[in-house]
Amino acid sequence: MTRLFKEVFYGGLSFIVFDGVYEPAEDTFLLARNLSVSFGDRVLDVGTGCGILAVLAALKASYVLAIDINPHAVRCARENAHRNGVLDKIDFICCNLLSPLRRRQMFDLIVFNAPYLPEEGEPRSWLERAWYGGVDGRKVIESFLESFSDYLKPGGRLLLVQSSLSDVEKTMLMLRGMGYDAKVADVAESFFETITLISAIKLDVEPH
Repeated sequence: MTRLFKEVFYGGLSFIVFDGVYEPAEDTFLLARNLSVSFGDRVLDVGTGCGILAVLAALKASYVLAIDINPHAVRCARENAHRNGVLDKIDFICCNLLSPLRRRQMFDLIVFNAPYLPEEGEPRSWLERAWYGGVDGRKVIESFLESFSDYLKPGGRLLLVQSSLSDVEKTMLMLRGMGYDAKVADVAESFFETITLISAIKLDVEPH
């Protein structure tokens, strides 16, 4: 049985973090403080971890889908949704990125605190998958960028966190080439990297 690791507080809410689940850190809070959700929005939280962003989104959203490849994270996120009174507004799926989603599932906002640290070899635990980005830090990010747009409404928004170690500018160029108005919305400085939050709006017109 997965045991309780610790308790985290944010925005007047309490979240538990199971052992083997990514503990909210600077990248999580960077996203949280820029998480703008309108009443009635449909939100997709990719890599939900302990579910803190899904819970915060569900305070206003009409529906949230929280997904994670880590089964311990999915159980932890569900528990946090229950303890914060929003379980009825969130569905949970244990899966690798967006592979099981139906194309007709469309969202107003997609958030992803992506695994972005350059690492050689393969992740050795569920927890390591939370930050493992392959040799250049872009393995998971680029897989996500290949498919996420199929699930975002025109005018919808992507919030994506990544590190200066994994070529933020390349991500910006890719998004703009896909027809998105992409910009750096916020940053957080760490001792060895800059954590960057990219905000990208899906335009109604095709890119030139």
